[in-house]
Amino acid sequence: MMLKKGLAAFVFSLVATPALAADYILAVEPNFPPAQAEQVYKPLLDYLSKSTGHTFKLKTATNYHVYWRDLRSGSRTDFAFEEAHFTDYRVNRLGFTPLVRVSENTRYSLMADATVAEQGTKGLIGYRVVSMPAPSMGYLLLGDLYKNPIAQPEIMSVAANWRDGVEMIFSQETEAAMVPNYIAAPYADSNLSVVSESREFTGRALSAGGTVPADVRQAVSDAMTKLHEDDALYEVLVELGASQFVETNASEYAGAESLLRGVFGYKAQPRTAAAEQALEDAEPELTGGIQVEADN
Repeated sequence: MMLKKGLAAFVFSLVATPALAADYILAVEPNFPPAQAEQVYKPLLDYLSKSTGHTFKLKTATNYHVYWRDLRSGSRTDFAFEEAHFTDYRVNRLGFTPLVRVSENTRYSLMADATVAEQGTKGLIGYRVVSMPAPSMGYLLLGDLYKNPIAQPEIMSVAANWRDGVEMIFSQETEAAMVPNYIAAPYADSNLSVVSESREFTGRALSAGGTVPADVRQAVSDAMTKLHEDDALYEVLVELGASQFVETNASEYAGAESLLRGVFGYKAQPRTAAAEQALEDAEPELTGGIQVEADN
């Protein structure tokens, strides 16, 4: 009897003991050149390491093409901080779970000099518009504005970061730039104007891979929701275009992956057996009650 009690206590202690200190990789979109990204995110990584007792290392890419390739291949990443379309892709394809998100929703603005902006989106056809490369959300949403392939602006993917696009308008290297609203907002009182705004998406999320232990996920969530309380990290939040982080879940991102459909290398997810059955059950409704026989 004593042996059984001792064994039970030992097993319980293993279950109850928090995960030992470990190294975790945090992937971020290539919104900055790698060296600049290291500087921007270092205070955040140090904060997470101090708050959780684990070590966090940054993973970025030289550009969005490389980032998208690595995402599709499922290269090792424990956490990811991304826009809604990438977040939903990781949920559906790689088993990630969104933990927290930027409290502000995402919207992109097409900005131009006030005199150019007066002409609207059609006035920019044939003219230069700067954006980060595909499949960044800004680039894909710019494609939503100009669906006609023979009536588009000259889209230039030459900016090193989102803020560069706005600065290139001032230096007359471009007529317009597609930027997230947190970049556009500080220029509201300048001579730049918003030509068009995109539809809205749930704010950028920090998600965790399926191999991350539950207690580590919780520790990271707790730390991120308290981030705005640390005055020393105010500049980090400003750089990320966030006032604070709040809890979130996968349902807030459901469907955002569809923004990637036209991107090179994207493959539609096979339907599950449940989805196929639901479609079969709905067929009489969809065909007005007429049963249609499939060809043999």
